[in-house]
Amino acid sequence: MSAPSIGGVQVARGNGATIRLPRGASLSDFADRIGANPASLVQIMLHLGEMVTATQSVNEETLQLLGAELDYDIQVVSPEEEDRELLEAFDIEFGEDEGDEADLAARPPVVTVMGHVDHGKTRLLDAIRNTNVVSREAGGITQHIGAYQVAAEHEGQERKITFIDTPGHEAFTAMRARGAKSTDIAVLVVAADDGVKPQTIEALNHAQAADVPVVVAVNKIDKEGADPNKVRAQLTEYGLVAEEYGGSTLFVDISAKNGIGIESLLEAILLTADAELDLRANPTMDAQGIAIEAHLDKGRGPVATVLVQRGTLRVGDSIVCGEAFGRVRAMLDDTGEPVDEATPSRPVLVMGLTAVPSAGDNFIVVTDDRMARQIAQQRAARKRSAEMAKSSRRRTLEELFSDLEKGRVDELKLIIKGDVSGSVEALEDALLKIDVGDEVRLRVLHRAVGAITEYDVNLAVADDNAVIIGFNVRPEPRARDLAEREGVDIRYYSVIYQAIEEIEAALKGMLKPEFEEVQMGTAEVREVFKVPKIGNVAGTLVRSGVIVRNSKARVIRDGVVIADNLTVSSLRRFKDDATEVREGFECGIGVGYNDIRIDDVIETFEMREKPRV
Repeated sequence: MSAPSIGGVQVARGNGATIRLPRGASLSDFADRIGANPASLVQIMLHLGEMVTATQSVNEETLQLLGAELDYDIQVVSPEEEDRELLEAFDIEFGEDEGDEADLAARPPVVTVMGHVDHGKTRLLDAIRNTNVVSREAGGITQHIGAYQVAAEHEGQERKITFIDTPGHEAFTAMRARGAKSTDIAVLVVAADDGVKPQTIEALNHAQAADVPVVVAVNKIDKEGADPNKVRAQLTEYGLVAEEYGGSTLFVDISAKNGIGIESLLEAILLTADAELDLRANPTMDAQGIAIEAHLDKGRGPVATVLVQRGTLRVGDSIVCGEAFGRVRAMLDDTGEPVDEATPSRPVLVMGLTAVPSAGDNFIVVTDDRMARQIAQQRAARKRSAEMAKSSRRRTLEELFSDLEKGRVDELKLIIKGDVSGSVEALEDALLKIDVGDEVRLRVLHRAVGAITEYDVNLAVADDNAVIIGFNVRPEPRARDLAEREGVDIRYYSVIYQAIEEIEAALKGMLKPEFEEVQMGTAEVREVFKVPKIGNVAGTLVRSGVIVRNSKARVIRDGVVIADNLTVSSLRRFKDDATEVREGFECGIGVGYNDIRIDDVIETFEMREKPRV
């Protein structure tokens, strides 16, 4: 290999060799892989116009830039690959059933209920479970993910079905996508009186992207104006053709409010599962699955709702879930009853974790607590590196110089605390998508599950009085007193729209005002008078608008501005002072400019603040 000189630095060229790097890798990590001096890579980046230190976590774009310069094919390992490689190092295979074909046993289908907000998803689950979930939701909108298992009669046998309830609001896109990934069948709820909406299509896209069969529940058929056939026709455009129209999709007309068609829907789900899916898993292996939801319980500590996908989870198992680990102290089913074990497709509430995992984290059972701790710690370290790389956006020298000239960019700093991890994650994701231009940035300093603590308040004080957002949580008494003493702003929300709207308004309020020029009036010069100690005063006829004393003015001659940034210092009607003179009237105007001639035009204007869109 040749050793080219880049800006006087000798570095071996890769000749197209592939280098695999984890997310958040540093120049030192890259240098180790190619046997180079990290300092030389720092110098090369400097010549490329990038200021990067040797140990700083950098993003994929920066690594690709350096790789292209040195003729290396840089491949940044995805989070899934990273986790797979980590588990392989501990001799654990995730996502596959261990054992022979004879070890596989039938399991219940996992169903995700999806659709537009307010079309009756939670009320449908309510009808299925004969409980009242909807009354506990803020504004009747699902804010959390829940998982429930019900029994249904099918062909003379009692069969179980697991339901996952996902929020319908657009801010929860990631949560709905995650729900689709962990599901077997999607039930798309569409209101018969409202028809197909944008979020209906978005939910359908998630289901189709996850390649899961769809059963359509046409809800509210007993309402005035309901037209189930219209829903069938609308969904035909998106590839869902009803069986009665010659297609393969099952449509079931229901009324969740009055309990109409619920049994038919459960039967349609089981028919779809039997016809299109081979739902089997090995119940004898160590349990693996996914965290549906997690939160910090005041009496129980960190608890997580997990869905077992293969194997059997038992009390006493050593478990690692994302960056959390521990030993299963107890398990509760969806009715709150304690259980000793959970078989495939069964959702349970697990107690005994050391921290609150994120919704969507995979969980695995390992041989002992020591292995669980090591896996969790390595996952946490990799995630920190990735987040540091994400936050350290590439900064060119030109940008640094530009920032120095313009001054510091305003920044709104937030600390987000919520009752469950899914809500915290979704709220952060929605807030970071707010775009108000390059003048103002939003940065999340910290996000966690649980009550607002003194640590959160101290962090807000230390970081230029950041704003604390409490989503369905309140501060501890000492934290509240500290916040009052330090003047820390704590905002409380229970519905996600309000949080997004208020933060967006706050960001727009931080923007420097933009002004636009608005013409007020024009006056044609008919005569020029010389006034002692004052200078020339124009005798004018107001041609348009209104001339106002102390307004800004300019003098225009033959269409060309000959004097700008003037002020109407005097305005008179005959011998009397005037505050304004309207179109069609004559007046004397003094603007502090002596080279005024007949036929010149005096134009007055004001600078008005533009409203932010």
